[in-house]
Amino acid sequence: MVNMESLKNIKISKDLQKELKQNYLNNLKDDTFNKLVKKNKIPEEVGMLYNSSLEDSVLELKNCQDCPGLFACKNKVLGHYIYPRISGKIIDFIYVPCKYKKEQERLLALKNTATKELNSARFVNIDVFDKNRVEVIKWIKKFYDEYDLYKDLKGLYLHGSFGSGKSFLIYALLNELNMNKKIDFIALYFPQILKDLKEDWDTYNEKMEKYCTVPILLLDDIGAEQVSEWGRDEVLGTILQNRMNNHLTTFFTSNLTLEELEYHLSLAKSSLDKVKARRIVERIKQLTIDFELITDNKRD
Repeated sequence: MVNMESLKNIKISKDLQKELKQNYLNNLKDDTFNKLVKKNKIPEEVGMLYNSSLEDSVLELKNCQDCPGLFACKNKVLGHYIYPRISGKIIDFIYVPCKYKKEQERLLALKNTATKELNSARFVNIDVFDKNRVEVIKWIKKFYDEYDLYKDLKGLYLHGSFGSGKSFLIYALLNELNMNKKIDFIALYFPQILKDLKEDWDTYNEKMEKYCTVPILLLDDIGAEQVSEWGRDEVLGTILQNRMNNHLTTFFTSNLTLEELEYHLSLAKSSLDKVKARRIVERIKQLTIDFELITDNKRD
């Protein structure tokens, strides 16, 4: 004999099933959701069970649609989106790197293999026939001619397209200064230096002292790092404040404009973080001349 409690549970179960199905059917009206289900051939009964996770995946896919770059990523894991992978009646959700993350990883691999080339870069190796480079090459040559350890000379914030040779140009200048005028410099691939500092606390103070006091410093590929308050405020902010106070020449390369860098550095986009990000960018403006380089990809 079926008791009233059992009947009640059956009714609740049926009502829940009906609600799940209705929510799923409502989601299917969304074009992105519908395409995701069809592309992965997700049966209705499976899709209903994973409806909430599929909603998360769709939200992240939509975030990616008009995203201008990693600095503006809205997803849970920077540079990745959640994507379903179905096996029978089970769906696993994996993190897939977006096009910007893939490009960053490709450039990082190239950066690692290009170290030898950068370290041996000289003026004679610069492509002077690219008309897009004429102005920046003129600036670099003028800087070299006028540079004196006791002069207060601004560096460059050189930003522009992927693979346009920004790092090579600055390295060529610094190598020439070092070889011909005996000027010390340090060139740092900025995303890596944050990792190195965090992993070796014993040398933290010693390294930071060098970065703050070396005559010329290059922070290469700023804006490619994953932002943290520590990296932004304690590392970058400290270095820039010290170099600004002591009128030390500082160079930057980036794929971001200063406006985009400020947005990138604002982290959680809270009003406080926006203020801190703006303060960093103002220091960069004090230290550099803003220069854009848009040209063909020299790495292809």
